[in-house]
Amino acid sequence: MKIGIVGTGHIGKTLVLQLSAAGHDVKVANSRGPESIGQDILANGGRAVTAAEAVKDVDVVILSVPLNRIPDVAPLVAGLPESVVIVDTSNYYPVRDSRIEAIDGGQVESLWVTEQLGRPVVKAFNAIGSDSFARLGKPAGDPDRIAIPVAADHDHSRKIGMTLVEACGFDAVDAGTLAESWRQQPGSPCYCTDLTREEMPAALASTEKERLPKRRDLSFEATMERITGNATNPSAEYLVRLNRALFM
Repeated sequence: MKIGIVGTGHIGKTLVLQLSAAGHDVKVANSRGPESIGQDILANGGRAVTAAEAVKDVDVVILSVPLNRIPDVAPLVAGLPESVVIVDTSNYYPVRDSRIEAIDGGQVESLWVTEQLGRPVVKAFNAIGSDSFARLGKPAGDPDRIAIPVAADHDHSRKIGMTLVEACGFDAVDAGTLAESWRQQPGSPCYCTDLTREEMPAALASTEKERLPKRRDLSFEATMERITGNATNPSAEYLVRLNRALFM
């Protein structure tokens, strides 16, 4: 597939590397321009371009930017053909931005994204930690292969999203519609807990919507407390253990 990726953070970088290695034609852009994109991101064949070029003549656009940047990138996808599938990897975290106040007030984050973009999206790659995503992909059939939930409102888009997840070395699990995508957001049992395909459906089903904000904020506070005063961030293994203890 022809894929345009907007964003070169930890998740975006791995998407470029993995999808290029899988044989897809990948273009990537960020807010700082193509000259700022390092060769380490392009090592498997990805091409650095401008944001406008990244979304031109592609089958899929992946938005891997912070949630409060979604309104800023909305003009990029405004004129794209309906056939282009939009994948969103963002998550809600408490930030001082009036544009996302509705989410903290209870609106499902993925539905807010569709309103901002004026079109439906596929929610994927948001429920896995960046370190696990970068290091722990495995061949299909491996019993320890980590699963990633994928939510979408249309069968074609869902299939595309799941295909991309599989191409990155993870098992894709159908998580239902966008209205149900709160089940894979921060604070849920499947968020950054590195579950297998067999474990994921029960975690999605057991998620309690009213408890998500408190659990999400508790995890955030525990992580920040661990960082404060230390020279290094908590390990990925610590974060998985923390999330499992808090959410499951």
